[in-house]
Formats: sequence, structure tokens, C-alpha cells
Amino acid sequence: MSEKQNGPVVQPYLLEMLDIDKQFPGVKALDHAKLQLKAGTVHALMGENGAGKSTLMKCLFGIYTRDNGTISMNGEPVTFTSPRDALDNGVAMVHQELNQVLRRNVMENVWLGRFPTNRLGIVDSKKMYDETKAVFDQLEIDVDPKQIIGELSVSKRQMVEIGKAVSYNAKILVLDEPTSSLTEDEVEHLFRIMKRLTAQGVGIIYISHKMDEILRISDDVTIMRDGQWIATRDAKQLTKAEIIRLMVGREMTNQFPPKNNKIGEVLLDVKDFSGRYEPTCHDVTFQLHKGEVLGVAGLVGSRRTELLNSLFGYYSKGGGELTMQGKPISNVTTDEARKNGFALITEERRATGIFGENTILFNSIIANVDAYGKPLLNAKKMDKDTDWVIDSIKVKTPSKKTHIKSLSGGNQQKVIIGRWLLTEPDVLLLDEPTRGIDVGAKYEIYQLILNLAEQGKGVMMVSSEMPELLGICDRILVMSNGRLAGIVERGKDFGDIPGEQETIMALAAKYV
Repeated sequence: MSEKQNGPVVQPYLLEMLDIDKQFPGVKALDHAKLQLKAGTVHALMGENGAGKSTLMKCLFGIYTRDNGTISMNGEPVTFTSPRDALDNGVAMVHQELNQVLRRNVMENVWLGRFPTNRLGIVDSKKMYDETKAVFDQLEIDVDPKQIIGELSVSKRQMVEIGKAVSYNAKILVLDEPTSSLTEDEVEHLFRIMKRLTAQGVGIIYISHKMDEILRISDDVTIMRDGQWIATRDAKQLTKAEIIRLMVGREMTNQFPPKNNKIGEVLLDVKDFSGRYEPTCHDVTFQLHKGEVLGVAGLVGSRRTELLNSLFGYYSKGGGELTMQGKPISNVTTDEARKNGFALITEERRATGIFGENTILFNSIIANVDAYGKPLLNAKKMDKDTDWVIDSIKVKTPSKKTHIKSLSGGNQQKVIIGRWLLTEPDVLLLDEPTRGIDVGAKYEIYQLILNLAEQGKGVMMVSSEMPELLGICDRILVMSNGRLAGIVERGKDFGDIPGEQETIMALAAKYV
């Protein structure tokens, strides 16, 4: 694939990624994905959370090894074995989450791993300062190279990272959500830098959810969905409505169980609720009813997880009121939340959900350990409860003494859900409950969630998968930058109402 320039001369793409496949256990993250970047252009990469954008970039940078497909620069095949290998070959990335040595100064961070030395092999601080200053002057970055980087604002630190990328003489620059922490003036400054770089022939891949920025700064836009390439369009020919349509336009299938839950009275009343410490949620107001599955949608950084963790007392509450079945509660601690009938299933199953080196029995009873007697635990009751978890939720395991780490992700998740059901909660807070789980196991977990709703439980579920939210939720809260942007009510023709996905996407960008 190529572009004609100067008559008959054909120039290859600066970067071409074709038919890229990447499989993880139970998940096909990339399915014949592609990206074609021209020199001297800004190419936006867009898609919902989980569309495969980050995975594609990690395949480029050598963080992941692609299963299939080709990557070429200027028509020559390349394979980078590490981010450093990519940098050395002119490919740089500024990540949304900055990874800097905060107690060292700016220029040391810029030249980390490649300090210039003099004839005696000693680090040449003057040369390091001069070259850093030259790059910063070129980009109009007002930062002292000798300042400790941890003393800078996040936006200044981000500018330093862009300067670092330029110091490598990068010909390809990937910017991941670069304006998430920038003021309007800083955004304008970033755009000036980008124009300066593209004028020098640099190709920029720009990952963002901010459609106004995309349409303003981009030459081309590639849209991904479910790990696949959907379209590449000239930015001038696109509108926000068309971008949203391409991002969310998928067919709903019969991958969800039938809904038979009945919405009852108000179970949990949340008014002007805020967390104490940033990043957090602010002034969120909603009601959760008995028998309701309440979805929570939003982009990366919308503070969905922070909302659930704050409701459960895992993060400190800053303000607002909580009322449970008409009774004021505070949920200052997780133990208090548990006693008030709350249960939280966290996003990071391996990090904060399971005790990997322990048995299924241990993982099943640990949240309810007070129910088994003191000081000696009732082994018979623990066995009985563990059997109930395995049988009722259909955990596939050879024995209750099997280490949980040996189970599939779906079965691990079932054990965690079963653990919390033993506490007999009224409100279940689920954060990405089907992440990394195969389709079959997903269906079983959906069925379990709907069964709980049918029993009159209130379920709040964070998910980055739009079909999942539309498939099992009754209403969907849409978070945007820590604030509640709106609540999408679901109709009787569940999952088939035109425009719902578009509405959710538009609300998600409301306060971004």
C-alpha cells in the first residue's frame, strides 16, 4: 500500500501494520487489525475501551509479540523486541500513565539509559543540559532541565516526555490520551508542537476519546472495534455522529440470558456523593432499586471504579448522603459496608480478588469467616458453604482443596462471587465482572447476576463493554471525568432501541 507523491514516484507508508493478530487465553484481542501512517501526518486511533488500540500499540513497541501479521517502516519489515529497541529505531510513545524517576532532575529523566559521557567515561552534565535545553527551546517547553521532575505539574511532566521522544529523533510518535491533564492553553501548545513535528516529516499516532480534538488536529482517523479494523477515513470527511456510529455499530446477538427481574422499591439512595482524595467522583446522585441491574458506563478516567470503591468504604468518603432502605448509613470502612449489606467484586481479579496460593475452600469462606465461630472455626460448616458455592454457581474444579490459581478466569470469578453471596448482601458492586473471561463463562455470570436481581438484590455493574451493559442492565449511569453525566433509561424492547449506544457515548464525553 502506498501513496503517490511528485508524479509517478511511489512512496511507502512511514508505518504499515497489516493483519495483526493477538490472542490471549479466552480472548482474541486483535483480529486482522491494521494501521497505515503517512509521514508528516497526524493519524488518530479511536475505539471504545477494549477495542484493541493499546494492544496494537504494544505489538508495535515490542511489549507484546504479535501472533500473525506484518509491520514495516518505509517499506522495510521490522520487529521490535522491546520498547528500547523501538526507541533506538525512531519509534517513541508518550503514555497516559507517566513512568518517570520523580526524585531525579528533568535532564536525567530525558537521557536515562543513554547518558552522554566525556573522554574519561564520566557523565557529561554540561552536554546533557545543553542538548536538553536545545530540544526544549525548539519545542517552546518552558522547563528548567535541572529542576527535580517530581516538583513539576503533570502537564509539565508530560511535555518533558514529548521532549524526550523528540531527543531520540523519533520519526513515529505515539501520543496516548495526551490532553487528559492539560489546560486549554497547554492543549494549544501541544498542537503547535505537533504541527512543528509533522512539518519535519514526523508521523504522529494520536489516541484520544475527545472527538472535537480529533477532528481538529487529525489528517486521518482509524476506528477499531472488538480488536478489528473498521474504517480509515479522511478526518475532513468525518463528523462526531459518524465516528460514534462506527465505534459502536455492532449487532446485538443472543449472547445474553432472558431478563425476568422485576424492579421494586428504592434500596439504596445516593445523594451528592463524593470521594475525599483525587482522583475520585464528585456530587453523584442516583437510586438503586431492589431487583435492578444498574450499569455504570464511561471512558477511561471517568472514575467508575473510584465510585464503587468509595461506596464500599475502600476509598474515603468526602461528602454526600447514603440511605439504605430508608436508614442513613456511612460505610466509613469496608467492614462497616459489609455489615450494611454491601459486597464488592474488584476489577483486578488476580491482584485484589483471589488468594492464589490458597484453596477454593479458603477463597470461598474468607469474607464470611466471622460466621464460623471463635476461636475454633467450624470445619463442617465451612465445607458445607464451600460445597454450596461450587454446586450452586457451577464452579468447575476437581476438589474444594484445589488451589484457586489453577482454575480458569471464569471459574475464579465464580468463586469470588460465591464468596460474597455467603455474606448475604443486599447490594452487589461489580467492577468489570467478565474481564478476561471466555464467552461461555460470561453467559453463566450474566445468568448469575440476573438471578440475583430476580431475588430482589440491587446490582451495580461497571463494564467497558457496551453490548454487556445493553444486554443485562435496566438503567445505565454514564460517568464523565468523575461526574454523573446522565442516566440512560432502558425500554421494554431491551437491547433494540436505536440510538442508545450513541447517547451513552455522547454523555461519556460530556465533561472530558
